[in-house]
Formats: sequence, C-alpha cells, structure tokens
Amino acid sequence: MRTTQNSPLLIYDADCNFCRYWIARWQHATGDRVTYSPAQQVADQFPEISQEQFQTAVQLIESSGEVFSGAEAVFRTLAYAPRMGWLLWLYQNIPRVALITEWGYRFVADHRAVFSALTRWLWGHHIERPTYFLTRWMFLRLLGVIYLIAFASLWTQISGLVGSNGILPAGEYLQTVREQIGFERYRLLPTLCWFSTSDGFLQLLCGGGTFLAVLLIFGIAPMPVLFLLWAFYLSLTTVCREFLGFQWDGLLLETGFLAIFFAPLQILPRFSRESPPSPTVLWLLRWLLFRLMFASGVVKLTSGDETWRSLIALDFHYETQPLPTWIGWYAHQLPGWFQKLSVAGLFGIELIIPFLIFAPRRLRLAACPPLIASQLFIIATGNYCFFNLLTIGLCLLLLDDSSLRRFFPRRMIAQLDDALRAPIVYRRYLGFVIATLATLVIVASGIRMTGMFLRNRNLPMIAQQVLRWSAPFHTVNSYGLFAVMTTSRPEIIVEGSNDGKTWAAYTFKWKPGDLERPPRFVAPHQPRLDWQMWFAALGSYRNNPWFVNFLVRILQGSPEVMALLDGNPFPNSPPRYIRASLYDYHFTDFATKHAEGTWWRRERKSLYCPVMSLRSD
Repeated sequence: MRTTQNSPLLIYDADCNFCRYWIARWQHATGDRVTYSPAQQVADQFPEISQEQFQTAVQLIESSGEVFSGAEAVFRTLAYAPRMGWLLWLYQNIPRVALITEWGYRFVADHRAVFSALTRWLWGHHIERPTYFLTRWMFLRLLGVIYLIAFASLWTQISGLVGSNGILPAGEYLQTVREQIGFERYRLLPTLCWFSTSDGFLQLLCGGGTFLAVLLIFGIAPMPVLFLLWAFYLSLTTVCREFLGFQWDGLLLETGFLAIFFAPLQILPRFSRESPPSPTVLWLLRWLLFRLMFASGVVKLTSGDETWRSLIALDFHYETQPLPTWIGWYAHQLPGWFQKLSVAGLFGIELIIPFLIFAPRRLRLAACPPLIASQLFIIATGNYCFFNLLTIGLCLLLLDDSSLRRFFPRRMIAQLDDALRAPIVYRRYLGFVIATLATLVIVASGIRMTGMFLRNRNLPMIAQQVLRWSAPFHTVNSYGLFAVMTTSRPEIIVEGSNDGKTWAAYTFKWKPGDLERPPRFVAPHQPRLDWQMWFAALGSYRNNPWFVNFLVRILQGSPEVMALLDGNPFPNSPPRYIRASLYDYHFTDFATKHAEGTWWRRERKSLYCPVMSLRSD
C-alpha cells in the first residue's frame, strides 16, 4: 500500500529531454512545495502505476494519496507556485479546457523529440523562470531621467506658454471652466492647478517634478515618488492644453501610471528586501509597447495615404518632419530605392516585430535590438524630445535578469543572488489592486485598439462612454504617428513693422527660418512653441486661437513670450503692426549647399495671418 507524502510528488521520465527541461523550470517555480523524482528511481514504490503510464505522462501523487496524470497533473503542480493557481481553475471550471489541454498534452508527448528541439531553440539554456529585478532597476531609473527631462524642459517655457502673461494663460482657462461647469470639472480637468494658477505655482509643479525625478533616479521611495510625478505631469498637461497635447506626453503619463504599481514598496529598496516585480504589470507595460509600435504601423495603412502604400513616404519625411536634424538633411539625399527599402523595413518593425513581444524568451529578446535600432535612427534624423528614449525604456522590459547580469557590477549581482534564494512574499491587497488595474487597462485599451480599425464613432455607445471617462486621465491612449505623410513643408514667418511698409522677421530658436542655419539637434528638450508652429502652418490661424494670442503677446511685448524666441528685431519697444507670412520650405541638394552654403530654399506662398495692431490708426 502507498504511503502518503509530506509534500506532493511529481514523477517524470528522466530519459526525456523535454521532460527534464520543463521539470527543472517547474521546480524553480514551486520551490520545495513539490518534490520531483524520476520514474527510473521511484517507480517501484508505486506498483499500482504501470510502466506505460510513467512513460507516457507525468504522475502527480498528492499528499492525500490521490494520483493525477497528464495535463491535470501539470496544472495541479503549478498551482503550488505563487500566482499560478488560475491555470487549474481554468482546467476545472471552463468547459472543454480539460479536453483540449489533455489532447495537447498527448500530442506533445507523442512528438517529444520535435518539441524538445523547439524548446531549446525558443527558450535557450535558461531553464529557470525569468526574473526582472535588474530590468526593473534599469527601467525605473531611465524613467526618472525621462521625467527629469520632461519637467526641466517645460520649466524653462512654462511662463511663456501658460503663465499669466503667456500665450494661453492657465488662470483664465480654469476661471472660464469654473464659471461654466460645476463639481464635474474636477474629473474632466484633473489638475492641482485648481488650488492655484499663479506663475509661482506653475513653477513649483515643474521644479517639484524635477526634484522628484532626481529622487526616482537615486531609487528613493519609488512608489510614492512615481505617483507624485504622474499627478504633477497630469496637472500640467491639463492646463497646458495644446502645448502638452503630444502623443509622447500621453505615453509618459500612461507609462508613469503603470510604473507606480511596478515599483518596489520600500523607501530605500534593496534587492534582498524587494518583492519581485509584478508579472501582471510587466505584461501591461509590454502590451503598451505593442500598442505603441503596432498602432504606428496600422494607422499608416488604414489611413489610405498613398505615399505609405507606394513606399515613397520617406522621400518626403526627413524634409517635412517638424524639427529635422542635419543628419536628416543627408538622409533626404539618399536614393529612392533606399528610401523604399527603408519604408518596407519600417513596416516590418512596426507590424511584425511587435508580435515577438509575446513570444518565448529567445524571440522576445531578439525583438529588442531592431525595436531599439529604429528608435536610434529616428533620434539621429529628427527631434522628437523624450519620445524615442521613452520607447527604448519600454523595449528594455523585454529583457530579463539573465540577459542583463553581465552589465551590472558584482556587488549588485551578489545582492540579486541573495534575493533569488529568499522566499517570495506577495502582498494580497496589492494583488487585488493590480488585478483591478489590469482589468480596467485591458478593457479600455482593447476598445482603443478596436476603435483604430472601426473608427471610434462606430463603437457601441458603452465603449465610447468608457473612452470619454478615461480620456481626462491620459492613462490609456491612442498612438500612431504620421498616419498621413505631409508632402510639403509650409513655414510661418512672423514679421513686425512700425510703419506697415518695412517688415522685420522674428526668429525662433529651433524651427527653420534662416536658410543658412543648419537643422540642429535639440532633443530631448522640446521647444513647445516651435513644435506648435509646425502644426499651425498645416492649417489656418482661424483654427489655432493660440496663434492669435501669440501675436497679441508680441504686440504687448510680453517678456515671458519673447523669451521663447531666439531674436527680437524690436528690442526697445514692441512693433506697431504684426503679420504672418506663409513660405514653402525645401531642403537644398549637395550642389546648392556647396555653392551657396544654404540648407534650405523657400518660396513665399501667401499671407498666413493679416496685419494686426493693438492701436487704431
């Protein structure tokens, strides 16, 4: 008669390479909660189980004496691992799951040699479950650097953009909202600026965010610091409106919000004291990366834009993007066949590579280099502030500790090894919070992805309501840059005059103006006004009220707004008149640049905004 075990016993075929690999992986997950023994050593102790049964399926003998085999034995074994009990629940409660999984188990068992080779190819030699302590350490510090860039960059511009003498004063905006909307305004416009919209308070938010980012870089109180960073940046995004309405601002808020639940709980985290990074939040961050990359490819195809479908979009992109670099000028000179090949490669990176994010370990690791390489190429040819750096940070989450160990000092690796030997402790209340978070994010992001194909207006009313409710918090966003490629480059030149006859142009710090000034690197800093000038040029001043406010501030001589510009042709007093002309800009070629020293050529198109004056003639 069989004697009961102190712990469950899983018996496997030691002659099967496939079995040995996965048994080692399960043993790493369950620890000493399950005993593992090869059938070749212990089969004689269980005469009631035939040799054929041992050879065709694993056998789990519970401490009560019950015996289970096949897929059920696997799921019952994994149920002893932390947070793995859901597999057994699915097996026992969802119709046909048991039937399908048992059939799959038998199929794999009948083709062990093939699946053994496939396992080695897909997962490599690392049999242990991957850990992400080093990954989290690196990701959170890079996120701290990105927050530091975002807040410090905005700090230098905030007064001119939304200060009391800025282009779009935050105080006037919130006062108008307060007069028109009741208590609902706090949900529709979530911002700490409801307490104050003074220039000092706006500076405090930027300065406070910069300080908090430094704390995150040094790993001090990461969870509360991340929450405050998210709250501060959301507050500024709400009141800055157009100036903080870019996709990377939403991406930073969404990434930063998820990172709150990915961070360690300790005030001064150390590997030996930290709980493991939440697998659920890790996959939510990877899902965010997938949505970001895949959506970027999908919108290019679904927009119907012919330049993308005919693979000629890059013939225009380097020249017409908002703030190109001098490397972008050279990239524009490349032959047409290379530009088409580059577009095809871009589609591969955006539409195919993202699916490897969810693949087994080796394929997932293989997805990281091409994704990062594409971002580095964008950094080289265009200025997109911290967007590419943030995308690279998300790509780093595809790596695990085993792939990163060689890049860290021995002291940290020793601490990591100590942490891996310690028992894993999960906090149940945090698990409930994360499960709720995951449900909300998956539902909202699923609706976003569906809306990308069906258009949001075709979604069911309840789905549209979910999007409207979540929109003010920028925690689940839509992505996809350059759905329609701009094939020309209109540029607005702002000019002032005191007599209405002689006009002098205002120069901007970074956007094209002077034909001899080369396109420069400015990222990761983002000159928000220069960027908005690019968007304004694609439309009309009537559709960009902020632009009219901008011209008014120039006529008033606002010091805060003038600080956003590079040069002031009227240093003593503001001009009497102001206007804006529209030019069409193009890159020069090698011959023209060599002969004339110019990077740009231009033709005047029309008057963008008619002559304005604060004084009547």
